[in-house]
Amino acid sequence: MRDTGIAFTVGGRERMAHRVGYAPGVYDLFHVGHLNILRHARSQCDYLVAGVVSDEMAALAKGHRPVIPLPERLEIVRSVRYVDAAFVETVPDKVETWQQVRFDVIFKGDDWRDTERGERLERDFAEVGVEVVYFPYTVHTSSTQLRRALDTLVSPQYGAL
Repeated sequence: MRDTGIAFTVGGRERMAHRVGYAPGVYDLFHVGHLNILRHARSQCDYLVAGVVSDEMAALAKGHRPVIPLPERLEIVRSVRYVDAAFVETVPDKVETWQQVRFDVIFKGDDWRDTERGERLERDFAEVGVEVVYFPYTVHTSSTQLRRALDTLVSPQYGAL
């Protein structure tokens, strides 16, 4: 474990973070799955940075822009008690993000495990000494499911809300 030199305050006393975690996500239509990732991530590090993917990066990765605009998503994520800091992620390369944030461990949903993108993430981060930790994906709730439900509600069949 390397000393990142990031100071944070606990109980009015400044301490040095020894294990900085990074939990990237779009965090659109914030739901319990997002909260679970952040809660689990915080339990495995001294200081948690949530990477909130920009609208443009989300559109590139998912093919559509988030429903909730970036400033609002950022404010929601910053307000979660498990998050020590929030960072706007504007590049697709996570190692480039690491060069800016300098975290020791990155947290991803286990839907990335044993996939091409997950294996590439593990290889890239092994080169810089960053651990990749996967958490269970919350199957019963996802932003994609919520988006589909919203799309159904505003379809011509139902009329606008």
